[in-house]
Amino acid sequence: MSALTVRALELNRGTRPILRGLDLDVESGEVCAFMGVSGAGKSTLLRAVAALEAISAGKITIGSATLTPGPLPPESKLREVRRQVGFVFQTPSLFEHLSAIENVMLAPIHALRWPADRARDVARRLLESLGVAHRAEAYPRQLSGGEAQRVAIARALAPDPTLLLMDEPTSALDPARRGALGESLRALAGEGRGLLVSTHDAEFAKRFADRVVVLDQGRIVEAGPASVVLTSPSHAATRTLLRGESASPPKL
Repeated sequence: MSALTVRALELNRGTRPILRGLDLDVESGEVCAFMGVSGAGKSTLLRAVAALEAISAGKITIGSATLTPGPLPPESKLREVRRQVGFVFQTPSLFEHLSAIENVMLAPIHALRWPADRARDVARRLLESLGVAHRAEAYPRQLSGGEAQRVAIARALAPDPTLLLMDEPTSALDPARRGALGESLRALAGEGRGLLVSTHDAEFAKRFADRVVVLDQGRIVEAGPASVVLTSPSHAATRTLLRGESASPPKL
């Protein structure tokens, strides 16, 4: 069963094409690593799937929700998308004036209209499952980078989405924390969620992803099992990515 289906997706900014005819599926229970040099369009794809950026052509289907070309509809019309998709940004972006557990409770209370007791129970279970229940009452400034990221994951999971998006989740983590994060992602996939993870970290993708998709200049140029793509790449863009010899244009 697909958690995400993308067909013939195009996204332009003015006359400039950013995404060019993408077809992509992420299955329930799968960790799909989305890779490419800076500027390839990885973050743009995540923003399009999360209904944070309008698409120019094609279709995005997440569970029972569908996004089509044209201006983004008002938030009142995006409620189903918001329920189906959780997004963990590159920086945790927690609200500094709220404790960890209060950050996790935000969406259930304000978007889903849950009573506070239910939201708190769910938030505490999520924090416990991610190993940070003991930091529930801490404020973001009191959390380590790894702890803050786990709180951000719990916040994204609170509405129980079918698809979890993550943008460069290992960029600020040391090797031990990268391994702990990878194990957490595998556990989330084991619960039946689909995960689409944008990353430059080939070793992380090789160890924890089921499949790797490589993007180059807005097009998918290579895809397959992580162990194959990252060990014996067939496309020049993948080889360049693995060598780390590319230039770094502004992030898209």
